[in-house]
Amino acid sequence: MTRGVRELSVGVIGCGTAGSAAAVFLARQGHHVVVYERVAEPRPVGAGIVLQPTGLAVLERLGIKREILARGARIDRLTCVTDRKRTLFDLEYRELDDKYYGVGLHRGVLFQSLFNEVGDSGAELRLGVNVVDLARAPHRTLAGRALARRHYVVDDAGVRHGPHDLVVVADGARSSLRDDTDRTQSVEAYPWGALWFVGEDKERRFRRVLSQYVRSNRTMLGFLPTGTGPAGITPLVSLYWSVRVDAVERLLGEGLSKWREEVLDLCPDAEDLMFQVRGPESLVFSAYHDVVMNRWSTRDVVYLGDAAHATSPQLGQGANLALVDAMVLADTLEKHDDLALALEAYSRKRASHLGFYQVTTRLLTPFFQGDEPAYGAVRDLVMPVMNRIGPARRLMTLSMCGLSEGFSGRTLRL
Repeated sequence: MTRGVRELSVGVIGCGTAGSAAAVFLARQGHHVVVYERVAEPRPVGAGIVLQPTGLAVLERLGIKREILARGARIDRLTCVTDRKRTLFDLEYRELDDKYYGVGLHRGVLFQSLFNEVGDSGAELRLGVNVVDLARAPHRTLAGRALARRHYVVDDAGVRHGPHDLVVVADGARSSLRDDTDRTQSVEAYPWGALWFVGEDKERRFRRVLSQYVRSNRTMLGFLPTGTGPAGITPLVSLYWSVRVDAVERLLGEGLSKWREEVLDLCPDAEDLMFQVRGPESLVFSAYHDVVMNRWSTRDVVYLGDAAHATSPQLGQGANLALVDAMVLADTLEKHDDLALALEAYSRKRASHLGFYQVTTRLLTPFFQGDEPAYGAVRDLVMPVMNRIGPARRLMTLSMCGLSEGFSGRTLRL
């Protein structure tokens, strides 16, 4: 049995979901962890996210699942209905196991819980440091043993921090640090994004169901129960509306009356929520990227979360994949006594799980967000059939839960 990699100096770039979770895991293992975050005063902002059984399992290991559940909203089903009232799918977690469920959560709640845990873990936080580059440290040895740490992290003022044995890059889909290693990458902006609004759901009209409504593949409306948010006691719901990136300005500039009519035509139950949308300033637009890397690590740098494998939000797996990344990284460092071997094992262990969700998301997205109506027509014919076929329905439910590792039905073992 190995004792794990010796105590390391670890530089973590970014204190979002992946970075914060990795920092906590590694600090608890006894490594000296420094977290660099470009925002000087991070705050709990954002809209809704879904935590799946995979993400919840990681939060349980981190010891913060209970507080997350207290602020979140349980989800038992995922539904999608067309404008003609035809059900495309209606998936229930309990079909796999009674213990499975999702949690709708304000992103700020997850951030705040993880951020607090970073502070309690002993990791060092350096806020307001915008890391833009990695630089090799001089290499020195004594009797064959490396003495110098491997990388400095360089901020936008040219100041070097570190050096660190291991650099964890977790600064999001727009990371500029992928160019600092020899990993092959492809980064593409999606032409479609989403407008978000978080409102009160006092009557609990959207309780326990993540509901979606579609018209062709050019219109998608969703309602995600979002718990009580970072502060408050009133149940919240996150509304999201699919929109082309180049159409956002026009939609907001025209006023929202036409948009409100479209929303209510698809979902009359949203009337109370629509009254809360005061104007364009109430809505937040999110754009998305598709990031592909041939491997997610080198001998001393590892990429986690959206910096490594951002996708469209079609399957709602972003936060969950990031949390699993952090957990698997910690596990591989604990199982190998050589850093390079540990990181190689990390990339190998994540390959099938991440590969499935990257490929599946890329295949599905045009059927729900796109400019070719034929995709929507095919979707409306095929998905109701798949919803009724046992093996296909099981694969769809496994995919929703974040558990799929391939089209054969193989599942992730946490």
